[in-house]
Amino acid sequence: MTEAGRATGAPLDPGSSGSNGQTGRWWASSGLVARIALSAVAVAVGLAIVFAVMFLAIVGLRERSLQARHSQQVIAAANQLQTLVIDLETGLRGFIITNDERQLAPWNDARAQYPTVMRTLLRLTTDSRLQHKRAMSIKRAIDTYLQTFSLPLVEFLRRNPNATQIVIREGRGSRQVSQIRDRFDIFLATERGLGETRDARAHRTARNALIVGGLGLGTALFLILVGAVYVNRAVARPVRLAADAAARVAGGDFSRRLRTDGPGEVGQLERTFNTMAASLERTLADLEERNQTLVESERVKGELVSNVSHELRTPLASVLGFSSLMLDREVPPEERRRYLEVIRAESRRLASLLNDLLDLQRVEQETLELRLEDVDLNKLLSSQATLYSAQSEGHTLHFQPADEELIVHGDRDRLAQVVGNVLSNAIKYSPGGANIDISTALIGDEAWVWVRDEGLGIPAEHQDRIFTKFFRGDVGRELGIAGTGLGLVLARQIVEAHGGGIGFDSVEGEGSTFWLHLPTPVRSERGANRSGRSLAAAAGDDPEPRHGV
Repeated sequence: MTEAGRATGAPLDPGSSGSNGQTGRWWASSGLVARIALSAVAVAVGLAIVFAVMFLAIVGLRERSLQARHSQQVIAAANQLQTLVIDLETGLRGFIITNDERQLAPWNDARAQYPTVMRTLLRLTTDSRLQHKRAMSIKRAIDTYLQTFSLPLVEFLRRNPNATQIVIREGRGSRQVSQIRDRFDIFLATERGLGETRDARAHRTARNALIVGGLGLGTALFLILVGAVYVNRAVARPVRLAADAAARVAGGDFSRRLRTDGPGEVGQLERTFNTMAASLERTLADLEERNQTLVESERVKGELVSNVSHELRTPLASVLGFSSLMLDREVPPEERRRYLEVIRAESRRLASLLNDLLDLQRVEQETLELRLEDVDLNKLLSSQATLYSAQSEGHTLHFQPADEELIVHGDRDRLAQVVGNVLSNAIKYSPGGANIDISTALIGDEAWVWVRDEGLGIPAEHQDRIFTKFFRGDVGRELGIAGTGLGLVLARQIVEAHGGGIGFDSVEGEGSTFWLHLPTPVRSERGANRSGRSLAAAAGDDPEPRHGV
């Protein structure tokens, strides 16, 4: 980590949590002497670990060497035992040929040494199950040779010295000795293989011990170097970082922070600096936030005044103009009536705008009251379709209700306001007259409504602003289509207040489809804000339900 990196970001206080925090606070408040002592202890522990590893490597080398020597001892014992077998055979053969008791001297010596040498071989092979089994097999073969041939034959020849030719012709003892030698050959070949393997392991262990020793020496030197560097920089580096951070704070960068693990007084300096920098940063952030709030408030106020002034100017001009005209001159009754109709229409437009503004304010301030009751959407839509069909002779409204009842728990008047706004837009933005299709369905535990028109459609560049305050689009203004630009904003706020959603799909020149969905009482009883996603919630992301498929 670089020095600059250590002095950046939030305060790094070791005393922030648990036992680690207590240790960190003690370490931060400790003086230089304590730090140097602890560094020396750490280096000593590191060296102890290094020497422990080297000791283990030496012990491993000694063990491998003993294993290799063990194989040599096994081979020596096996060769000695094989020599005794040969002495048993040669001594017996000399006695058979000469009938001289002195020829039995090797035979007697071999018999005397055999038990000791055999026990030694069996003890040496206990570490290898296979070799021990073979040693036992050799013992049984030698014992059989002695008990069933060699000893009985000596006793027989002592009683019958003239029977030597018969014994020589049979040759039974030579065959037994040959079989014993074959077993010795197998045993020795296997043990030599084990010895070679153990020798190879011993060599590898020796090489590894040398490597470990070199690494241990290098590690020891490295630990000593690290300890020296740490002690050298225990004070200089924290002070240097503090000076650099202070210079940056003086330059206006209040985000600089220091680690608080400096020794003694240095740690106290670091913590004091972090407290000062944090206080300055909070003060600056608070001032910036207040300034941003003021700027945003002025912008919103200016935008609202501009939009409201624009929307009020035309109806007020009409009211003032026609009322002045009637006051300044005499007009025929028919013309007066037409002027009064214009004044009434513009007055209603002003009242509608003011009502929309008040409703929008209530929604945004969360003071809009909903008179909740069970509402049949099919009946509500049927009455609204009938009402708006009478307002336009050039449009035909087709309503296709769902097969089942669509009961939702909501405010009947507010829901009628939402449906009326959508139907009114569908009529206004289909100036040439066309069919308007209204359909409903129950999907999962949500009631869905679709309103399709064959009108002007919404340009792609305007679609992300449809639910923005006072937005009406260029087409509406060019064609003189009446409206305040608040209807869809209110519609969305009302639908969302009922726990539902509203959206649309549109292609310019081909028409639009507005859809909305509301929770049914079953879902309302479970809670509109339950965790997870229901089937109907998933339907909100599915293009088929949005298009009424």
